[in-house]
Amino acid sequence: MAAETAPARHRLTEAQVQFFKENGYLIGLPPIYTPAEVAELNEGYQELLKYLRPGEDEKEIREWHESSRFLYDICVQPQILDYVEDLLGSNYYLWASNFFAKAPHNPSVVGWHQDAYYWPLSPHNSVTAWLAFTDSDEGNGAMRVIPRSQSGGLIKHKRSSQTDSVLTLELERGSFREDTAVPLTLKAGELSFHDDRMIHGSPANHSDRWRIGFTIRYSGTNVKCDLSVNPHFKTYLMRGVDVYKHNPVGTIPTDRFGRLERKHLSIEEAQKDEWHEEKSK
Repeated sequence: MAAETAPARHRLTEAQVQFFKENGYLIGLPPIYTPAEVAELNEGYQELLKYLRPGEDEKEIREWHESSRFLYDICVQPQILDYVEDLLGSNYYLWASNFFAKAPHNPSVVGWHQDAYYWPLSPHNSVTAWLAFTDSDEGNGAMRVIPRSQSGGLIKHKRSSQTDSVLTLELERGSFREDTAVPLTLKAGELSFHDDRMIHGSPANHSDRWRIGFTIRYSGTNVKCDLSVNPHFKTYLMRGVDVYKHNPVGTIPTDRFGRLERKHLSIEEAQKDEWHEEKSK
């Protein structure tokens, strides 16, 4: 990043931590990156796009923090890690990242879902940081959340191919109060946080602007991945110690940019739709 005076580091207040616990999300934080740094982020993003193959899009840039030091360095940005520590506690790891980008006038949506339903992880103790590479607002398809929905636990998702959503496992309408949704409006360089059980989704981008966000997933060290579903799961300890040692440990990348060559396996992709139901038996 450009050599500029580093902004003062912040910790979350007790009120902000309590708001997150009660509502399942958090916004309104100072920018993580300056405008000049945001420009560099987007230059890096354009460089990553060069590693995609014909027919692929930015959704394939997934877990590339394992192969690109550019992305790994974003994931370990100290201010982000301070906030995550305030939410998860002092012992946690990084395990996933990916881009969610919407081109101007793109009709695709992200259907209502809970992240935790897609992940073969237990117990539920994970948080997602959503970093805005561009402004994200109601005009260009900002993410929307259902406040307090995380407190109700996981709701069974249904698989559907008859949808405009980029996901195939979605919540059925009527299983939650959609009229309570709150848009997470962000300026480029800002970020939001949401609980892994938070119901959320996003509408189409009807604007003339791109909407680009980078998600980073962190979990407490007590969280274990079912490697029979996702044998490629890798963790990177961010803070504290891992006394559990449940999961494989990844190698920090050395190349600034690089493509990750491996198959991605979520519950959706592994066709393990009943994993949570079977786990609870």
